[in-house]
Amino acid sequence: MPTRTHFFSSFNSPKSRQRFWVFLLVSLTGLCVCANAQPPVARKKTPPADKRAVVAGNSYATANPILAKGQQLFQNNCSACHNFKQKGIGPNLAEVTSVVSADWLKKFIHNAPEIISRGDVRATRLLEEYKQVMPAFTTLSDADVQAIMAFIHRNQKAEPSSAEIEKLGVAVKDPIPAKIAESGLRLSLEEVITAPASARKVPLARINKMLVLPGKTNRLFIEDLRGTLYEMVDNQLRVFMEMARERPGFIPIPGLGTGFGSYAFHPDFYTNGLFYTTHTEKANAAPADFAYADSIKVTLQWVLTEWKLPDPTATVFSGTGREMLRVNMVSPIHGVQEITFNPGAKPENPDYGLLYVGVGDGGATENGYPFICNDPRKIYSSVLRLDPRGTDSKNGRYGIPVSNPYAQDEDPATLGEIYCRGFRNPNRICWTPDGKMLITDIGHANAEELNLGLAGADYGWPEREGNYVMYYRGRMDKVYNLPKNDPTLKYTYPVAVYDHDEGNAFSGGFVYSGPDIPLLTGKYIFGDIVNGRVFYVENSQLQLGKQAPIQELAIEVGGKVANFQELSGSKKTDLRFGVGLNNDFFLYTKADGKIYKVKGCLRE
Repeated sequence: MPTRTHFFSSFNSPKSRQRFWVFLLVSLTGLCVCANAQPPVARKKTPPADKRAVVAGNSYATANPILAKGQQLFQNNCSACHNFKQKGIGPNLAEVTSVVSADWLKKFIHNAPEIISRGDVRATRLLEEYKQVMPAFTTLSDADVQAIMAFIHRNQKAEPSSAEIEKLGVAVKDPIPAKIAESGLRLSLEEVITAPASARKVPLARINKMLVLPGKTNRLFIEDLRGTLYEMVDNQLRVFMEMARERPGFIPIPGLGTGFGSYAFHPDFYTNGLFYTTHTEKANAAPADFAYADSIKVTLQWVLTEWKLPDPTATVFSGTGREMLRVNMVSPIHGVQEITFNPGAKPENPDYGLLYVGVGDGGATENGYPFICNDPRKIYSSVLRLDPRGTDSKNGRYGIPVSNPYAQDEDPATLGEIYCRGFRNPNRICWTPDGKMLITDIGHANAEELNLGLAGADYGWPEREGNYVMYYRGRMDKVYNLPKNDPTLKYTYPVAVYDHDEGNAFSGGFVYSGPDIPLLTGKYIFGDIVNGRVFYVENSQLQLGKQAPIQELAIEVGGKVANFQELSGSKKTDLRFGVGLNNDFFLYTKADGKIYKVKGCLRE
């Protein structure tokens, strides 16, 4: 699952580094070069001086052919992580060529680890901020690097007009000055299992969504984004499904939430054998049902599939699949990372059997295409609600519930599939015991959100981040106070939010409703993906127009106070939450693949 913090794939050998997406963090300058590398080839000879970018001191090429080449290289290799408006997955590049010399920048791109190992002060500081560095990126020729640098230089920061600045007011330096309070409660955790490593480097196992399949005998599943769905039986993980075997076009790279995104069992699974998944494939693998202008690059596609299992009780997957929809994405981030059914809906409820699908903005805003996600006539930045058994969609592969808020819109171009919209990355959806729908939205540079899911609501992205205005046409790493005439009827604001003094990416959780730990009853427990801190809010305080106070839970393992950065051995823990059999509560980290069960809660 994709966050603003810089994810990267694991590489088992020099050859595998050539085959997979390679991310190079240029810490000193704020440049990350990412490449879909090809098999090793001989380095191209340097072109004659009159045909190559001139990189001496702070001089950059301005010739149109070089800039065009640089733009193409940037779109192919860098745009998944960087642009010139914001600090997000990687640093903002809007000022990089005015900060360091072009000669130094070129050397750093070719061998970042060497420069970092020399102890450069700024490199060390930014490495600490982004927490990752990749091997030397030697597959780009000198001319390639120079062309990228020329394109970056041409796109240096453009300040908003004075009128726009005056309208925005003063940027908010600290969106939430009050710090998250310690609750005085400590979770007692027991390590129950380590998921099989699907790579040799961190993250070792991209374990993601945990889900109970109810039946005569409840079953527990958890998936690894690299393609494996496991059934968890007596604290052992048994392979149930391998996505690559079922869909040869499946790709789990470059990370950033890509791969085997999510899964859901139809509430009548044991009767109809229907099962749903999302996964990623290469760009243009097949015609997309939801796309945008041909002039905008497609990085990959997300696919929603319905599977029919002839034997729903089988311990190993066997079945046939039909594609329900396919979506083009501008970049690898913020895809289709959540699908789910409302577990509280009964057969007599109109919501029964309807599939909710979270579709992120695909990085559209950050890459300069906000119109892609800021439009109810497009699928992006939305939570959809579909009827898998219907056929009245445009492609005829699913139905559009008549109760959907946009289904009867006067504008025929408005998508009836949309249930609510205005999200950057709606990566987790759950329901509370009292029936509230909760949608987490991983923020950009300032705020992390928990939202009440309401039919027809607009949560503001990219006009809003948290409870603030975001100027997406300019510097997206800044936020501003809401205007006095804020159109409150237009936007719906979070019911709980924290800023980036506390963490970097919202890891969605659940309301504890088990019988064994009364101190946790009624608490929505969640955390931060990056630093692994664990928080909670009281479910009873999640109300529109109010901010539920967030408190922090301490943790202990084996009777010793700990934290997930120490436990996982990684500054980026990739913390996740799950509910198991008998409402047992689990916490687990992709960094090391360890799964912990909450055994109790103590007052400190």
